[in-house]
Amino acid sequence: MSSATGAERSERDVRSERSEVILNVNFQGFGQRPAAWQVQDVQARDLIDERFYQRVAQIAERGKLDAVFFADHPAFGNPNPRPLGLAEPFVVAAAIAAATERLGVIVSGSTTYNDPIELADRVLGLDLVAGGRIGWNVVTTYNPVVSGNFGLSENPDRDARYRRAGEFVDLVTAHWRSAQTGAAYRHNGEFFEAEGVAQSPASVQGRPVVFQAGGSPQGRDLASRIADGVFAVELTEASARKHYEAVKAGAVAHGRKRSDVAIVPGLSLVLGSTEAEARALYDDLESRVPDSYALGALSSVLGADASGLDLDLPIPAELLRPPTDGVSHTASLGYRETFLDWIGSRNTSVRDVLRDFGGYGARIIVGTPEQVADDIEHWFRSGLADGFNLMIDRFPDGLSAFVDEVVPLLQRKRIFRTDYATPTLRSRL
Repeated sequence: MSSATGAERSERDVRSERSEVILNVNFQGFGQRPAAWQVQDVQARDLIDERFYQRVAQIAERGKLDAVFFADHPAFGNPNPRPLGLAEPFVVAAAIAAATERLGVIVSGSTTYNDPIELADRVLGLDLVAGGRIGWNVVTTYNPVVSGNFGLSENPDRDARYRRAGEFVDLVTAHWRSAQTGAAYRHNGEFFEAEGVAQSPASVQGRPVVFQAGGSPQGRDLASRIADGVFAVELTEASARKHYEAVKAGAVAHGRKRSDVAIVPGLSLVLGSTEAEARALYDDLESRVPDSYALGALSSVLGADASGLDLDLPIPAELLRPPTDGVSHTASLGYRETFLDWIGSRNTSVRDVLRDFGGYGARIIVGTPEQVADDIEHWFRSGLADGFNLMIDRFPDGLSAFVDEVVPLLQRKRIFRTDYATPTLRSRL
């Protein structure tokens, strides 16, 4: 048995297991920047027009990217200043699959507010018609606004959500195995009882790909056990390395290989031909959005109302203490943990934090194509990530810039494909 340390194993394994970086695009309305709709030639109705989504997806496919990635927002919200989530993700995924040939489509579906057999059939049916290019992103839904849409006064607590999620995924994958083998299955658990045989055949890729988004200890354990890929939130190299190793080691503990699960953190981007040009674009985009929007995002991470904070003073120390337990902190523990690792000496004022926190939880690069390509290469080769969920500032313009200016640099570094070699999403992970 090898005596290599975890860190040594992590760096060596990522180089031997994967020669190409995974690049997904997180499809967020008109872009990750809230004011993206104000600086492009887009129309309000584009977000309910399949042609808009298809056009953006075709840009991603032109760049040979792995997949587009959809969150879900099953609740009403104020579309000002950032219109988002106006179309149901599975409907959009079907439209994108019909307009592309190789691009994967990863769709979020809540284990708290869905039925496992219905969702299993929905995802598998989409995978069948898409030719093996569909993934399901497992989320437990912590947003308290959502519960009212499903007749509940509040969300279940975190432990209950993750117990349900683990059982939910087991039942979904049992249903998918039945599609592959034709064998019946039976499930008796805390939350579900079911038995039967899948009526659909298996897809070209065997079964849909499973992603997981959740950075709490429960979320990482679930990812280690069941996920093909993890949508992570990482702001510092130290925390990224720790979490990368934890999930990989967890996979081994669950009887899997380290290479069975890919770690794909979010990466926010604002590109310019020079750093000054990128900074000017970023400043222009941010100047169009009220401080209340960024304060709302900060409140979500802190688990406390930041709207009354003095912008010219540091964030109070009591708001930066780690939560004493996972029950009282109802927002994302993963977001908060990585934020506390990141803030360090940056807490000079709320205003400065908001400016540097421009990725709204994801790491952000405001710079040139060369800087972005070098950063992706560094994280990939250093065993910090197997790929990235790209959070583009503007759709479609920002994605076109990435495809035309960053992708060729990654190809020259020999860490990204020049063409799709295989037809399914699973074969590229």
